[in-house]
Amino acid sequence: MSLLRVENVSKAFGGLTAVQGVSFALAEGELLALIGPNGAGKTTLFHIISGFLRPDEGRVRYAGEDLTGVRPHDICQRGMVRTFQVTRPFHRLTVMENVLVGALERVAQRRQAVKVAEEILALTGLAEKADQLGHSLTLPDRKRLELARALATGPRVLLLDEVMAGLNPTETGRLIELIRTIHRRGITILLIEHVMRAVMALSQRILVLNYGELIAEGSPDAIVRNTKVIEAYLGEGYSGLDDDGAPSRHQGTKEDT
Repeated sequence: MSLLRVENVSKAFGGLTAVQGVSFALAEGELLALIGPNGAGKTTLFHIISGFLRPDEGRVRYAGEDLTGVRPHDICQRGMVRTFQVTRPFHRLTVMENVLVGALERVAQRRQAVKVAEEILALTGLAEKADQLGHSLTLPDRKRLELARALATGPRVLLLDEVMAGLNPTETGRLIELIRTIHRRGITILLIEHVMRAVMALSQRILVLNYGELIAEGSPDAIVRNTKVIEAYLGEGYSGLDDDGAPSRHQGTKEDT
């Protein structure tokens, strides 16, 4: 059963078409990745799905309801929440207080919200840093805090926008395991990511955008062998997956070279 449906969505800014006629479905319980070159329209599509932009054409449907034009706050309350590429914690609030902001979207009573926040901090490995100010965290911990605030809202669908960006391989591996744990808890995930190690390790299915158009869709194994995807994004030299489920050449894309 499709939990989220994007139907023929298009968005232009002046003379630039950022997204053109994109359609796809996200099944309940699925972990779907969205990849493509910089400027392909991935984040614009996320903005549309999460209510930050209204499409020029097309519809966004979630749990059978038309969410096109619904405000981000209302979409969050319905159970679909997103993270952002650039982490922006509330600098003057502690880590606990940052997560409480999300939890209070889910429960009305502060005592209940504190309990939710404590559970999320334990899950994300931030419990020992609960009293630190948000701005004092390292980049890996700010990434976890961004994820923790989203999880505290009690999402049914989680939209992750480049949560691995800027992390080293060890930090990336830890975040991959955290996202696997979140997914095993029954949360449906749509993931934008450039780190192909993470995409291949996590995703059950992959969508590929290029110049605003959906050019490929399929399993990780099929995508790394797709000639259109290789030409547009991966670059020559990808010959499949290694034993860890990562592309056999390297972890990045031709954008990294």
